[in-house]
Amino acid sequence: MQQIRNFATIKTSSGGVWQGDNPLNYAFPLLIVQAILVLFVTRFLTFLLKPLRQPRVVAEIIGGILLGPSALGRNKDLLEIVFPSWSTPILESAASLGLLFFLFLVGLELDLTSIRRTGKTAFGIALAGISLPFLFSIGVSFLLRKTVHGMDKVGHIQCILFIGVSLSITAFPVLARILAELKLLTTQVGQTAMAAAAFNDVAAWILLALAVALAGNGSTGGAGHSSSNPLTSIWVLISGIAFIAFMFIFVRPLMNWVARQCTPGQDVVDEAYVCLTLAGVMLSGFMTDLIGIHSIFGAFVFGLMIPKEGEFTGRLIKRIEDFVCGLLLPLYFASSGLKTDVGKIRGAEAWGLLALVITTACVGKVVGTFAVAMVCKIPMRESLALGVLMNTKGLVELIVLNIGKEKKVLNDELFAILVLMALVTTFMTTPTIMAIYKPSTRTFRVETQSSTRQNSQHTARILACVHNPDNLPSILNLIESTTTPQTSSLKLYLMHLVQLTDRSSSIMMVQRTRRNGFPFVKRLISRTSRSDDQIAVPFNVHGKVGDGRVKIRQSTSVSVLSTMHDDICNLAESKCVDLIILPFHKKWNDGTEEVDAGLRFVNQNVLASAPCSVALLVDRGFSCADRKVCILFFGGSDDRKALEMGGWMAEHPRISTTLIRFRQQQAFECIDTSKEEDDEVAVAEFQGKWNGLVEYIEKDMKNIREEMMNIGMNFSLVIVGKGATVTELEHPELGHTGVVLGALELSITASVLIIQHHNPIMLK
Repeated sequence: MQQIRNFATIKTSSGGVWQGDNPLNYAFPLLIVQAILVLFVTRFLTFLLKPLRQPRVVAEIIGGILLGPSALGRNKDLLEIVFPSWSTPILESAASLGLLFFLFLVGLELDLTSIRRTGKTAFGIALAGISLPFLFSIGVSFLLRKTVHGMDKVGHIQCILFIGVSLSITAFPVLARILAELKLLTTQVGQTAMAAAAFNDVAAWILLALAVALAGNGSTGGAGHSSSNPLTSIWVLISGIAFIAFMFIFVRPLMNWVARQCTPGQDVVDEAYVCLTLAGVMLSGFMTDLIGIHSIFGAFVFGLMIPKEGEFTGRLIKRIEDFVCGLLLPLYFASSGLKTDVGKIRGAEAWGLLALVITTACVGKVVGTFAVAMVCKIPMRESLALGVLMNTKGLVELIVLNIGKEKKVLNDELFAILVLMALVTTFMTTPTIMAIYKPSTRTFRVETQSSTRQNSQHTARILACVHNPDNLPSILNLIESTTTPQTSSLKLYLMHLVQLTDRSSSIMMVQRTRRNGFPFVKRLISRTSRSDDQIAVPFNVHGKVGDGRVKIRQSTSVSVLSTMHDDICNLAESKCVDLIILPFHKKWNDGTEEVDAGLRFVNQNVLASAPCSVALLVDRGFSCADRKVCILFFGGSDDRKALEMGGWMAEHPRISTTLIRFRQQQAFECIDTSKEEDDEVAVAEFQGKWNGLVEYIEKDMKNIREEMMNIGMNFSLVIVGKGATVTELEHPELGHTGVVLGALELSITASVLIIQHHNPIMLK
């Protein structure tokens, strides 16, 4: 009775220290302290584990265990101050709210249409990845019931189902982030693993719903209910099926209508639609809880009902996931950690059981997946990698275990064993994959000095990197400017660069890109078709520019900034690209300067390690109307490459091209003056080939800076070589000329293309 009175007298907030109140004795101030402590511990562990390339969920699981009785909780006085027993329901309520919306996000990530298209291979791998571990778990569950004290009171079916699901499940969100971290997300192995994990996820949730329905309120029963009553379980299952049918028949069309109200032209989703959706999440959770299935199932199913196409899903995710995944979800790990007492695993027998459970989980997953993958004629190394990847556990495993403990199917010792199993299997995924499956490394090639278009049979290849839709119009206009009916064909590789974060939207971007190509191409085309013809070149979603002479291939790189350049360089090498075009990290809109420091870091790394020539595009709105292109030539290999690029545009009917050669090279101390004979030959050949189409001007003056400012205000595009790198400059990646034209003077209206010629000797 004292316990009940203590709960009844809990107050939300204190009167403050000046009135003699201790804030830690009140619910809300204590929750704030707990949240701060959880965030600090989990983020610190994330930082420590980052060199091991572990997903954040591993740090959060470890952090939760450390905050519980396994570490911090060994000091009972400290535990009673920070995590007193009366605060547990409050902490778990906040954590459960975060879990509810996280499962809604998981439902948003899973695209049922995409799952149906993945074919027999992914379905077979998923089936084997569930079936074999589940069969193994039957034998393990019998052993655990006999060995672990108190487990003999739990029913056979409930025990088998919970242990079977915990051993056979694959954590879809965690797997996606591991694949992205290892740069396997867009590979064949990654796509197969993601599809199989999606199948696995759906099957696991169905099995878990069945387990919850059969478990009732636990082995001991409770408050008038009994888990042994078969009619109760049957009614729960029937009600669950009816709920899912209702969601598909009525809720899904409603959410399709809501999603259609979010048109591409809207910058902000109407608040009423967002509130309707969030209310739908909570109402769905309440309904499944009312039925007798855990509330997270309602949120998960509701997430599946929302259409994945269009703007609505992405904008909805951005509104809720930072708060949910960044703040509320770590509280769930802390709540789980408070229930996990590693000290319950005592003696050689208990630790032997832990080793047995880990071995069973790994062998079942890896062997089952490996066998089916080999039958599907997947190479042995890739089949083994798939088996290891499908063994990823993580948060989803914790959800299963916490529900099992809540339903009293798992006691403290077995709960601790299974939590450690989830931690070990997830932790070992990344290093094991890195050891057994290494994508082929890149070898640098030597670029020929001859023009890529001298041979009429050669198809020039350009890789253009895009960070957002604003980069696309100028790049497409630039590419279209290099194509004429007389020139040879060109192949353009458009790579969308997506920074890998812990956001679900990063993974959704990859899924949507694999399904529809560039996710923002359709939006851009529809937007520009209604505006002032920003892109005047013929372009469609299938990828054609310039009356079909340009073939477009679209891809996506999802990487952390420190390794994004590897994706760019690897694609350039594998496709034998002649030129990489990168957007400059600064952009000017209506007189304001926008800076992307992460993009600058990527650009610098690409310039240092690219296997071909690189061009930085300082975009000031290079459009189709009145194109006046100027080529600046001082001398050196970079300027000769710029001359070649300008030659691609010389015979375009809508482009006026001018070549300005500066003879007084001493104006810039760092201009490359080597091989002056090559400069003379290059200029002479250019004049001979394009005589009459290109205006040629020679200038011999000392004040080149002033002249370049005039050029920048009278031309729409200026092409110039980078020249030698000068570290004293604010933007050394642009070179001397590029800094003046591209970064310093806001009065300059011309877009600038700074060319760095590929030099394999400098890369060694």
